[in-house]
Amino acid sequence: MQSSKKYLLSFVLLFFAIGCAQQEMEQEETTTEPATDFTKAVAVVHPTDNGDVTGTVTFHKEGDSVRVQGKFEGLSKGKHGFHIHKYGDCTAGDGTSAGGHYNPSGNDHGSPTQDNRHMGDMGNLLVAEGDSANINYVDTKIELNGPNSIIGRGIVIHGGEDDFESQPSGAAGPRMGCGVIGVANTDM
Repeated sequence: MQSSKKYLLSFVLLFFAIGCAQQEMEQEETTTEPATDFTKAVAVVHPTDNGDVTGTVTFHKEGDSVRVQGKFEGLSKGKHGFHIHKYGDCTAGDGTSAGGHYNPSGNDHGSPTQDNRHMGDMGNLLVAEGDSANINYVDTKIELNGPNSIIGRGIVIHGGEDDFESQPSGAAGPRMGCGVIGVANTDM
């Protein structure tokens, strides 16, 4: 009789432990963050201590790609590196608090048309006349959702041309403008 009580008590404790583990797993499932479904992001670029660059860039989801549209002012004539950087932190006067290029895949630096590149490699802005540059293209690497989302990252405009070869940043010179990518108001 004593043995059967121990056996019954063991079963009760086993079922209790299984129930507790199952309840803990269900709680974890309900407390994880829901998946995002952002369709538009925006960054307002402000000058660093080195430059006068201002502007706005938007990112619109188009199928599996993202349309990048921007207008910038305060640039000298020529080409200027345009990148997404790892951190959405523009607190350092020279923009270095934004860190290096955003590169979740660990690829080499390259041009925006290359398959094997940093996600943040967006090429050059061209100033032909005056001090302004526009950009409008579709990028197949940038993501607005998921673990590699660009939301919360930084945008940096450089003083020089990105050569698409120098590692790890394209030798684009000083950071002339910096902005943080945020979720855009899709009602506007």
